[in-house]
Order: sequence, then structure tokens, then C-alpha cells
Amino acid sequence: MEDRRLLERRDGDLAGHVARIADEFLEGFVAVERIGRPAVSVFGSARVHEGHPAYDQARDVGKRLAEAGFAVVTGGGPGVMEAANRGAREGGGLSVGFNIELPHEQHSNPYIDIGLTFNHFYARKTMFVKAAEGFVIFPGGFGTLDELFESLTLIQTGKVLHFPVVLFGRGYWQPLLDWIAARPLEDGMISPEDLELLILTDDPGEAVATIVECYDRRCATMPAEPEKADAQ
Repeated sequence: MEDRRLLERRDGDLAGHVARIADEFLEGFVAVERIGRPAVSVFGSARVHEGHPAYDQARDVGKRLAEAGFAVVTGGGPGVMEAANRGAREGGGLSVGFNIELPHEQHSNPYIDIGLTFNHFYARKTMFVKAAEGFVIFPGGFGTLDELFESLTLIQTGKVLHFPVVLFGRGYWQPLLDWIAARPLEDGMISPEDLELLILTDDPGEAVATIVECYDRRCATMPAEPEKADAQ
């Protein structure tokens, strides 16, 4: 894998690596330009299947987003990603999948209109942000948590404009929010307004309405005051 070879420094062809990374960014930017409409990035576990609440709710959210005129962008794989892409198709919208090459091969799901497979996580993650007017984050594992906290860091530090970050599933996310309030907030490592960056819901309609309302009033054009992030 490209990332592993680069990070472990087993391959001395640094110039070649940099060129391939640049090419991948260019391919990603071109793919984002092809979307041609507002989009929402949807994240969540690859390990759920049809019939699981997260799958069925993501499918509903994807359909509602499409019906509201938004493209749906996912990581292109199975589980929640497949469900959101599937819903977008069912809603008559555009379905986008940015897949990733993994040691355990992750196949693209069959509900993608615009698809691209990346070798590098950082290039792929940039496209999720570049394409999106908002994020909807369903229950998931480390990759989902990575997307959640990266989006919050980018907004908090003013690296991107403020867009909605919707956490779907109160039962799953509330304990994490309670811990954030009890430790980082209580210890002064984040500010009270940082918690306001997150919207928590169990309602597909509310999730979509939150993003539509923000887009209609152009809230993402109003940058938040950047804070100095803790680099540790």
C-alpha cells in the first residue's frame, strides 16, 4: 500500500510518492467538480447490513437529501455508506463514493454514480470536506470517529467555514458528548461553544432539515472565530 510504504520509509522514491499524491489530489478535485450541486458527506460503520437501524436510517437520510436537491457523498463501501448511496439513488439524486484501498479489500457498493478509489487517506478525506455543505455521522468505529474529530478541528481552528455536523443516534453518541463535557470542557481544553458545533438527533427529517436550513441561509459562509488547537 502507498501509505504504508511512505510512512514506514521503506521506499526511497520520495519524489515519485509526492507526484502520485499530487495526481490523486487532482483526480479528487476533478471528481468533486463533477458533482455540480450542493452535497452532504455521510459517514458510519461499514459493518452493518440492511435491517440494522443505522443502515435503514442512513438509507432514509440519503433519500431525503436527494429529494432536497443534495448529492450524497460517502466512503463508497458497504454498511452505512452503501445505505446512504442507495437512498440517494432511490430519491433520484446523485450518489458519490470515494473509496479507499485497504489491506482487506473494500469493494465499492453498487449504488454509486461518481466513484473514485484513493490510495491515500489524506487525499480522500480532503474530498469529503471539499464537497460538503454538511456532515451526517452515523454510529461507527475508528474511521467514523476520525472523520468526526477532524471536521470539528477544521471548523474550530477556522481552516474551513462552519457547516453542520449532525450526529445521528442519541443512544450511541450521547455518552461521548457527556465525556467531552465532563473532561475536555470541564478541564478548559475546549470552549463551551465548541460543543455547539454538534447537532444530535434520532430523526432523519431533522437531520436533513438542519442541513437544508443552514444551506438556505448560507451559514457556512460565516466563519467561526478560529481557536488555537492543542497540538498534543
